[in-house]
Amino acid sequence: MKVLYIASGIRVPGAFGGAIHTTEVAKGLAQLGVEMHVVTRPAQGQRRKPWQLPKHQTDSITWYEADLPKPLSLLGYAAIARLVRELQPDAVMERYYNFAGAGILAAARQKIPTLLEVNALIVDPPQVRKRQIDDALSWLLPGNSGPMRRWAAWQCRHSSKIVTPLHTTVPPEIERSRIVELPWGANVQAFRPQTKPLAQPVFVFLGSFRHWHGVTDFIQAAIRLIQQGSQAKFLLIGSGPEQTEAQRLAAPYAEHFEWAGAVAHERVPALLAQASVGVAPFNPARHPALQAAGFFWSPLKIYEYMAAGLPVVTANIPPLDTIIRPQQEGGLFEAGNIADLARVMQAVANDPQRQQWGQNARQRVVEHYSWEQHCQALKQILQTMITQP
Repeated sequence: MKVLYIASGIRVPGAFGGAIHTTEVAKGLAQLGVEMHVVTRPAQGQRRKPWQLPKHQTDSITWYEADLPKPLSLLGYAAIARLVRELQPDAVMERYYNFAGAGILAAARQKIPTLLEVNALIVDPPQVRKRQIDDALSWLLPGNSGPMRRWAAWQCRHSSKIVTPLHTTVPPEIERSRIVELPWGANVQAFRPQTKPLAQPVFVFLGSFRHWHGVTDFIQAAIRLIQQGSQAKFLLIGSGPEQTEAQRLAAPYAEHFEWAGAVAHERVPALLAQASVGVAPFNPARHPALQAAGFFWSPLKIYEYMAAGLPVVTANIPPLDTIIRPQQEGGLFEAGNIADLARVMQAVANDPQRQQWGQNARQRVVEHYSWEQHCQALKQILQTMITQP
């Protein structure tokens, strides 16, 4: 099976979720015997000629670099269409982005089966500026929707299948039978449990420092524990817009906090090995799309905590409450409630079954939420598309 995978909005290599997802999918399918050809943006700081799609080979994968600004991705259509004609793949996969879709269009014109990956809400809520602009442009075409929504719906209708962590990311007018819900995963070979227990609890926060990720909630919960006499340490891995505020809040208790900063993804397993409890304090109330469609993110940090053998504290919302089960893999708190977050963090850290919960988390992620599981399911979907068009 030969697959052309287009993620023209993603820089690879990279430490963010999109880059990790794209890389793990490409590697996982290649390891299952799929001939993978992958189009991404070049790494930060590198420049390429946008119309030539220069390529290189790694790990049995052929990588092509499309160097166009994300909003101009469709201008690369001619190069993508030429690549589709040259490769004649059995299927084309494309990672959805508002201004992308060249792969779906080229494959549809050449009657090649297509798989659309959707990892975020396709139609933004009304309060989002991009949606407001699109709605304002609806007069350009007959009907009641703007050009971006129409283009998104066209891609969905012309895809053989759509994979997404949660079906509500896809517009309601698209038939649900076209959609397969498929969670992300963790690299269970790279992330492994620590070999010895820690002398004192170390809580870890991993991810982007954006307000809906709850980094300041984590800091405020940590301060509550410190003020109650806890000797715990708090490790933060990552960076983002909330970093300055997070560091300001933590400054009076600086000896309790360690800031690893933004690190290469390859370094994360060793850092998680220094922790005893993983914390993912998501706050959907701060993100309009999550309020509109439910928690559609596939929580990479939670899966990696689990693979590292850590019990996990996260918000008591679907589907997080089905991934982490209280007193089995960790604990759940009321989203946005700092006092409850601190209470659950303390309870998990102090519970005599904490080590067992970490082992349970490791077993659960290996069985249900690994990249191997994800890619095996993806390969089956591709095979079905190809053999039963």
